[in-house]
Amino acid sequence: MNVIKYLLSDEELPAHWYNLAADLPEALPPTLHPGTREPITSEDLAPLFAQALIEQELSTERWIEIPEEVRRVLLQWRCTPLYRARRLEEALDTPAKIYYKWEGVSPSGSHKPNTAVPQAFYNQREGIRRIATETGAGQWGSSLAMACSVFGLECLVYMVKVSFNQKPYRRALMDAYGATCVASPSDTTQSGREILRNDPDCTGSLGIAISEAVEVAASNDDTRYCLGSVLNHVLLHQTVIGLECLKQLEMAGDYPDVIVGCTGGGSNYAGICFPFLGEKLRGGRDVRLLAVEPSACPTLTKGPLAYDYGDTAHLTPLVKMHTLGSGFVPAGFHSGGLRYHGMAPMVSHVINLGLSQALAINQLECFDAGIRFARAEGIIPAPEATHAVAAAIQEAERCKREDRRETILVNLCGHGHFDMQAYIDYQAGKLKDYAYPDEEIALALSGLPSV
Repeated sequence: MNVIKYLLSDEELPAHWYNLAADLPEALPPTLHPGTREPITSEDLAPLFAQALIEQELSTERWIEIPEEVRRVLLQWRCTPLYRARRLEEALDTPAKIYYKWEGVSPSGSHKPNTAVPQAFYNQREGIRRIATETGAGQWGSSLAMACSVFGLECLVYMVKVSFNQKPYRRALMDAYGATCVASPSDTTQSGREILRNDPDCTGSLGIAISEAVEVAASNDDTRYCLGSVLNHVLLHQTVIGLECLKQLEMAGDYPDVIVGCTGGGSNYAGICFPFLGEKLRGGRDVRLLAVEPSACPTLTKGPLAYDYGDTAHLTPLVKMHTLGSGFVPAGFHSGGLRYHGMAPMVSHVINLGLSQALAINQLECFDAGIRFARAEGIIPAPEATHAVAAAIQEAERCKREDRRETILVNLCGHGHFDMQAYIDYQAGKLKDYAYPDEEIALALSGLPSV
């Protein structure tokens, strides 16, 4: 069976990012200052972010131009291919058609450079010398390290300690790009030292790593903070994925009935889904969106929609999002990029408006899906991406039961080449399912701020 691949030319790389805020039926709840509890202003955000990124964060313009300097870097790997998963369809014996957008062709192996490059560019243009950030599994840290090397910036990455120990090759990639990678919690910041004082064996969390990176940025005039997911401008940058898919599916003479993306902070899900959702909200075709998360970190499926801090030390603004509480410390399951206590406010808003569904899947089912996908399509998905693959397989099996010839679109957001120990552990039967207990969720949520 021939491989079916849909490619776009360099000239078809999107010239603008798409901003869903322009088409939402209800405006996004405002971000609040952590001290005054009043809506945040651009001046409040200036110590942390480049001004151009602040403007994008607060914008309600539908289309925001991509700078030519950014497009020239993105062209190293974009436009990314769209594949028809014919061999997987055959293996599943399903009448459904499955397409996957393959974001693992980027230099760092994931979708993360789509936002790392513009964030580094805007900071370099404003005279910033150093970027501080956090990372879970390392896809974001390595992507920002690459982008900083392109634009001549120093890069300081606080990596969640459990992933720091589990994924040495991600650390090596950051080192190769010239970044400094520190296991979090660390003794290099006040917030890190406080965590270690209370729990010397703390395995870390994205919330803790964010606190450390934000503290460094807020304390140094030559340093700014960059985030790899959650915030509006990050989701905006990722929409190149869905905008390309719209053109590629037009080439295929097809349109999705279901779009699936894994969710940790929400960026790759938003990147593929939001352009299609925008078309729907402007009177276009209907499409069902599915946000898939791990059962061990069930932010969307068990976390309430509430105002919460984005970090453990409460240094960040308050955003209204689905959350498990800023004190949440997840189990050390292998999908490190999906271990965040909160969800992007815009993704949370979309879920709350009934414009998307959410689903939690156990670790073992996800790794099984990753193996099935690899044996059919030849690509080893990152552990995070296996969540989307597992949900797509569920959808394909539903189509088989119901004899429905639906079209399923999946964002395959990264490769698993640096995650092979996780696959070794899975094949050896060492991995276990872990569903985050309700009583632990209640405890983590007990500290939600009163807003």
